Amino acid sequence: MNQMAKRVIMSVLGVAICGVSVGMFKFAALGVDPFQSLMSGLDAVIPINFGTLYVIVNVVLLLFALIFDRKKIGIATFINLFLLGYIVEFSQSICERLMPDAPIWLRILILAVAIVILCLSSALYFTADLGVSTYDAVALVWSQKQSKIKFPVCRVVCDFVCVALGVALLFISGQSVGEIFGSVGIGTIITAFFMGPLISFFNVHVAQPILGKPKTNDKNQG
Repeated sequence: MNQMAKRVIMSVLGVAICGVSVGMFKFAALGVDPFQSLMSGLDAVIPINFGTLYVIVNVVLLLFALIFDRKKIGIATFINLFLLGYIVEFSQSICERLMPDAPIWLRILILAVAIVILCLSSALYFTADLGVSTYDAVALVWSQKQSKIKFPVCRVVCDFVCVALGVALLFISGQSVGEIFGSVGIGTIITAFFMGPLISFFNVHVAQPILGKPKTNDKNQG
């Protein structure tokens, strides 16, 4: 299989698996990843379908990427933009049908699996270099523009900003404490601290070897 075919497959699988992992996060109800916590807050105050809202928010972020680094835009960007929100909805509904009234231990297990595959999926389409999600582009562009700040640090800062905005919007919308912790909980805290480093780990040890690249911990890579 040639390099381009591998890169396309990695991009498509990366985005699809990312959508499945976010659906698992939402089903576990122990806190979604930071960007999805922001989306949960927006979803609580904007009365439209989640999949459609996801597209609108990502179009706004797409403008940022187009202005600062068009090289980050590619096939994976548009697959993510138009399909990921709907993959999330589908994955969550499948989990709810297969595991109604899931006990807490099962939800914790699902959360742990979701965190791992979310970071793996991100590393796959980062390394494929055929475009990244519009949100991922923010940290990547920042790390490239600021030579002294590595990607994991940029990612952690971006994630915490999203969490803060998500909590504020959920609070404004009148959500109960229990509902807020369903969107912003232990899963959110774990991903906010460790998603950047875990993406870097999978990038070096999984994604790069798939393409036959030498293992390099590039600060500008996921």
